[in-house]
Amino acid sequence: MKTILNFFFRGMLIVFPVGATIYLISIAIGWANESLNYLFFRWFEYDIPGLGIITGFAAITLLGFIFTRAFTKPIVHMFERLLTKTPLVSIIYSSLKDLTEAFVGDKKKFNAPVLIDFGVPGVKRLGFITQESLLDLGLQDEVAVYCPHSYNFSGNLYIVTKEHIKPIEKDSADFMRFVVSGGVTQLNSAS
Repeated sequence: MKTILNFFFRGMLIVFPVGATIYLISIAIGWANESLNYLFFRWFEYDIPGLGIITGFAAITLLGFIFTRAFTKPIVHMFERLLTKTPLVSIIYSSLKDLTEAFVGDKKKFNAPVLIDFGVPGVKRLGFITQESLLDLGLQDEVAVYCPHSYNFSGNLYIVTKEHIKPIEKDSADFMRFVVSGGVTQLNSAS
């Protein structure tokens, strides 16, 4: 019985992460495809798998192309200014825009991995510097460090003096995977 349980748990090490990943991705793709099919093709009576995803990808790419052209920049800036001046909408829009740009924009923020020493013996925290200067807040020698939570989409923002931060020379994507996995994922030594 012990041998059978051992084989079962070894099988779970393979099946659970692969199965859960496939399941979550299929749910996300199914939801996106269904939503985009409804948005673009509710008049179309046939259900073509993947049509919504392909159309959504093409539409977002086309919008990206159009909005980077010189003639549309004033329109985009005017629309963004309207969104940033509208109460409540400005908080949501600005936060989501900044978060999106932190990952994929020209202003990538999660590219400076650091180790924070809180001064408690044996306790440190991993994070990313998101703001090098906090002079706008009247803080001279502090930086903003975002520390993501493991297995979650949330995190904490800490204001830390520069002397309590040690830069870590690792690839930021590998480092993020390491932190989010709770330290389970192996960090590549060749980074």
